Amino acid sequence: MSKKATVYDVAERAGVSIATVSRVLRQPDAVRPATRERVLDSVSELGYVPSGSARGLAERRTGVLGLYFPGFDASEDAPVLDVLAEGQADAPPFTVERASDDVDAPHPTMLFLDEVLRGAELEAWKQGFVLMIGVGRGDPARETVRDIAGRVDGLMVLAQSVPDDVLARLAQRIPVVVLSGPARGDSYDHVTVNNAEAMTELTRLVLAQADRGGIAFLGGPEDSPDGAQRWEGFAAAVAEAGLSIDDVTVLRGDFTRASGQAAAEQLISRGAPSVLVAANDQMALGAIDAFRSAGIRVPDDVRVTGFDGLEAAALSRPALTTVRQPMIDLGRAAVQLLARRLEQPDADPMTVRLPLQILVRESSQRPG
Repeated sequence: MSKKATVYDVAERAGVSIATVSRVLRQPDAVRPATRERVLDSVSELGYVPSGSARGLAERRTGVLGLYFPGFDASEDAPVLDVLAEGQADAPPFTVERASDDVDAPHPTMLFLDEVLRGAELEAWKQGFVLMIGVGRGDPARETVRDIAGRVDGLMVLAQSVPDDVLARLAQRIPVVVLSGPARGDSYDHVTVNNAEAMTELTRLVLAQADRGGIAFLGGPEDSPDGAQRWEGFAAAVAEAGLSIDDVTVLRGDFTRASGQAAAEQLISRGAPSVLVAANDQMALGAIDAFRSAGIRVPDDVRVTGFDGLEAAALSRPALTTVRQPMIDLGRAAVQLLARRLEQPDADPMTVRLPLQILVRESSQRPG
């Protein structure tokens, strides 16, 4: 392993003082853009991990594992509560207001990550580690993930949430486990599920129940590795059924319930399909909302499926057919892989594939 870069190396390479390097890493907006970029380029090129505790990693462990999430719920305009300045200590214990449909809801991906986090916390406690969470809100230079990497013994990240070059440099210093998405022949440990196989089987089941009519697929964002695998599985089942993928109506959402509703409204304007396969539960539930508002019955007129196995899918009416992901187990397995890697640093990379469960419910069943 090469000698670790120091803050002095970064300063020398960037042609600035040590204080400027520190300021860029802690308060990047306080530094002129040209200087900031020069320092950050030097950080990336040298693989520097900016943390005081990082300097002690070679000698002893911190007892801390890191879990990095991208900033799905970030909001630059969100008000900041200052209890003392705003006199909140004297506020009434509660207020009563009429509920509004425009109240902010948690991002659907956070619903998934909440469960992953719960599993990671449980396993970290069991293994004798503390878990540190990093959220990259508005962080295009990935300073957050570099910072958390300097404070922990090992790091868990979502697939494609950290650029490949940044992740490769971090992995030179600490063990890295990649959550979700397919293994890509890299040197990291992975925890994943077989999205494609599960989606193929789910699509087979719903096509077997469907009458003749249009088929639609509601996919997620283009950069989602899980979304890409689910499309692959769907397309395989369509071809297996002797149908042309060119005849499938394909729409794309952002994994939110609102985008599912908007997509279904587009479908309704063209003539509702007999089958709608959605890449996640939230979009499927949004589509059911739109169909209900238009007087289109699920499953009588259109059969709908989702993916993830959120609690809301079981509570919807009709209950949603879906694929349940082992979200808690994803977090637990990631911690187990990090613990193994810390004890066996030279072991071959391992990919753990967790099983999925297809839950057939009312939304895809032929009535009667």
